[in-house]
Amino acid sequence: MKFFAAILVSLSFGSNNNRQVDAFVPISSSLKQTARNLASFTMAATVTKEDLLGAQEAVDKLLREKACGPICVRLAWHDSGVHDCNIKDPWPAAGGADGSIRFEPEIKHGANAGLASCVALLEEIHEQFPSVSYADLYQMASARAIETAGGPKIGMRYGRVDATSGEDCPKEGNLPDGAPGENGMYGGPGGTAPTEDPTPQGHLRKVFYRMGMNDEEIVALSGAHTLGRAYKDRSGLGKEKTKFTDGSMEQKFVDGSKAPYKPGGQSWTDQFLIFDNSYFKIMSDPNADEELLKLKTDLSVFDDEKFRPFAEKFRDDQDAFFESYAKAHKKLSELGAKFEPAEGISLD
Repeated sequence: MKFFAAILVSLSFGSNNNRQVDAFVPISSSLKQTARNLASFTMAATVTKEDLLGAQEAVDKLLREKACGPICVRLAWHDSGVHDCNIKDPWPAAGGADGSIRFEPEIKHGANAGLASCVALLEEIHEQFPSVSYADLYQMASARAIETAGGPKIGMRYGRVDATSGEDCPKEGNLPDGAPGENGMYGGPGGTAPTEDPTPQGHLRKVFYRMGMNDEEIVALSGAHTLGRAYKDRSGLGKEKTKFTDGSMEQKFVDGSKAPYKPGGQSWTDQFLIFDNSYFKIMSDPNADEELLKLKTDLSVFDDEKFRPFAEKFRDDQDAFFESYAKAHKKLSELGAKFEPAEGISLD
């Protein structure tokens, strides 16, 4: 699964440190489910606005010190993007923003290569604010990465309940590809529903429609490729390095200050730590620098007649892009989530 595997990749740290809540529970599935529900309720019920604000401050500091916004976005998207809106079984069977990505086997799915490093980074913040669920922390880091990189404010709410063991992990195969396989097809027969298609746009629709997304939301979320890089050793996509990523070109935060980053990979944009609408300008420009990455799934936002009006709108009007993106990101961050309290907690 190479699209999300390629999207917004940076940094590489150690393995995650997971809390196996039901490791000692008897085999009875009903008892296990009861234990998981009680554990989740306890964590969600004790979260406070004060702790959430403290975690947010720590996240902002981490984003600044490590320039790790892109991989934080990728982690959150891979946690929530496995959601299947057609599954009506009790939570968390449909997958989604429930923090299950921190567990095996999910963290070892092919599309999640390199994400254990981000789980480890955020574990340090979770240790400081244990009442904040992993699901909330991952989505918080993603939203703050967008906002602090110059992107739109995302109307987040918190109080997500965590999945509590690897038994809650979704099937592998729900995340999208950025390039076709050896058989010339995008996607495959795995996951909760087949996503195989001979065209990039057909594949994207099968993946995102399964989440409950529409064409405008697909194009808007594609615009997040303005951040980050693809790494060949993780996704199999992109160059080992380019003139934009080899360390010779200064990368900046949105405030103009120099940003630290580890050289390597191939970016979609020349300033890959700033969130704007440059992705759409580059994808529609046949004369764009050839060292910038253009996957066929990226190009499909202009090639497909139903995607194109949104892509052109976002290229020509950054405010319109930000408005659509903020709505789509918020929706993605809540896919399959269970909130305690049910209305969630706002930090505004």
